[in-house]
Amino acid sequence: MLDTSREPVPAATDAPVTPAEESRGCLFALSQPPLMIFLGVIGCLLLMAAVHDLFVL
Repeated sequence: MLDTSREPVPAATDAPVTPAEESRGCLFALSQPPLMIFLGVIGCLLLMAAVHDLFVL
């Protein structure tokens, strides 16, 4: 529900922001197991396709 009160809203910068809370970045995303499994499967498929193109008639 929409807050229509006239009370002052505390500033969002009252509490110090730690570096871990700022942004986790790409390395955090790559550390997630489902993503690494997905990328591993895609990598294996690409590797199998490359080996097939190179060595199988």
